[in-house]
Amino acid sequence: MEIQPITTYTGKVVPLFYDNIDTDQIIPKVHLKRISKTGFGPFAFDEWRYLPDGSDNPEFNPNKPEYKDASILITGDNFGCGSSREHAAWALKDYGFNIIIAGSFSDIFYMNCTKNAMLPITLDKEAREHLAQFEEITVDLPSQTVSSSEQTFEFKIDETWKNKLVNGLDDIAITLQYEDLIEKYEKTF
Repeated sequence: MEIQPITTYTGKVVPLFYDNIDTDQIIPKVHLKRISKTGFGPFAFDEWRYLPDGSDNPEFNPNKPEYKDASILITGDNFGCGSSREHAAWALKDYGFNIIIAGSFSDIFYMNCTKNAMLPITLDKEAREHLAQFEEITVDLPSQTVSSSEQTFEFKIDETWKNKLVNGLDDIAITLQYEDLIEKYEKTF
């Protein structure tokens, strides 16, 4: 899977203002039977997203027509808490989310996002509520800002993760940047 760099990104927003959304709510354990990173999107938020008969739950924000095709999720505090399953990040990415804006993240979930080419952004509640009012917002990762048509908010990100996301690098691509040094070292044995 080729990783797309995130520099300046404009996307459609969907609010899901619940705190403590855990990884089992993001991707229930019953759906963890796949052996690849793809194909989890249809099961993201499974228990909220679908009615018992399997039809879309019209009350679940991402199912509402005005939020269809949203690629930026704006949510509450402590997003991605619970188990360390990377499947949660895979499900959200496969669903179509590229950016998640929350009040805070579980540390492991945050790392899983960055390792799967999703940008997790931490903003306070006032900023998130403002941004959720707009159909689209713009994220500028190099300048570390999120903007509506009316206001801009700054966010923090570790330089290592910023570099990976801006340049579309995963751990393997970073290792391959040192290929010449690795080959030189291997020849010493």
